[in-house]
Amino acid sequence: MTGGDERYNAAGRLRGSVYDAEMERLQEQLVLLQYWIQSQGLKVLVIFEGRGSAGKGGVIKRITERTSPRTVRIAALPKPTERERSQWYFQRYVEHLPSAGEMVLFDRSWYNRSNVEWVMGFCTEDEHQEFLRSCPEFERMLVRSGTVVLKYWFSVSAEEQLRRFEARNAEPLKRWKLSEMDLAERELYVRYSMAKDTTFQYTDIKQAPWYVVPSDDKRAARLNCISHLLSQFDYEDVAPPPVELPEIRDIPYVRPPMHEQTFVPQLF
Repeated sequence: MTGGDERYNAAGRLRGSVYDAEMERLQEQLVLLQYWIQSQGLKVLVIFEGRGSAGKGGVIKRITERTSPRTVRIAALPKPTERERSQWYFQRYVEHLPSAGEMVLFDRSWYNRSNVEWVMGFCTEDEHQEFLRSCPEFERMLVRSGTVVLKYWFSVSAEEQLRRFEARNAEPLKRWKLSEMDLAERELYVRYSMAKDTTFQYTDIKQAPWYVVPSDDKRAARLNCISHLLSQFDYEDVAPPPVELPEIRDIPYVRPPMHEQTFVPQLF
């Protein structure tokens, strides 16, 4: 309930000022977590799944906004090639898994098989059933090998998804976000619900459980997800102290004339 809570506006959504202040604090903590992951040699895999427009991309952007791409990187794979389609299903994902000292954020993952591919008929029923059998074992193997596996499902209502799709359609600068797959997903909303429920039935395992993030309020969803992510680590502040900047060495050298270089027009 948000009644009487000044953090929320009249529509029950988190106020921007509250969001901005808390996001700044959380992003500072993400940087500290980054240093901790590096120092401890942790291997961290974070999977983000959910319906189109549920807010996966937004939270990934906020997580990476102030962290180093050398430590916190994004894996967002395109459609598989013909060669990849002939491989073991998990094979193309394995090369993107984290090494020691890394956190990898999967913007969609191998769960394409039990959601998009199954609903749209891009895989056979046998392939779907084999995924549901093998995925839990694959993830247990990752955990046994020392990889921290966190799985977040961003859950958006049919009404809010429609509102977001309509907003994208009305704004030319955002229309590229509204793909044919989004249109199909809207039409097959119930089938996607069935796919999600089946996915959870088989893959919500003790070693790598699903964490559901209600995301009708995007701001609250981002804060809740990042707060939970941080809470999964007993990290300490191991950020390096400020360094002493060296003086420029005095080396005899005459640079070529500036007018020989081509500069961009100074419009501002």
